[in-house]
Amino acid sequence: MANLKTKVDLYLKDNSKNWEAEKDNLKLQNDSDGKGDYIRTFNVSGLSKPTAEQLASYETAGNDAETLNNILSKRAREYPSLKEFAEAYCEKEIGGDSTKWNAYKTAYNKVRTDNPKE
Repeated sequence: MANLKTKVDLYLKDNSKNWEAEKDNLKLQNDSDGKGDYIRTFNVSGLSKPTAEQLASYETAGNDAETLNNILSKRAREYPSLKEFAEAYCEKEIGGDSTKWNAYKTAYNKVRTDNPKE
């Protein structure tokens, strides 16, 4: 189930707004009473607070967005470092030795293969 922040973010985007610009104009809250997250404050200029039905309509898109974000985060953690890239590339270009470059490409491609976007 997509979280409330994701659904509100998608609602904002569909209405030509964005979370970063509006974060001071809205507040999500959870009172730990078993009722879950809710919109406590929504003061976005030119846009009314989304209804439960509107938010529910973002469930599938929200799940897709969260899945993609998880994959991209995992890729970012697992990719070889930029230092490794620079060393491998420079050794290939300056020194003519492609050993590290080939190893870098193999590791990079493995992360992509192991964590497909679709």
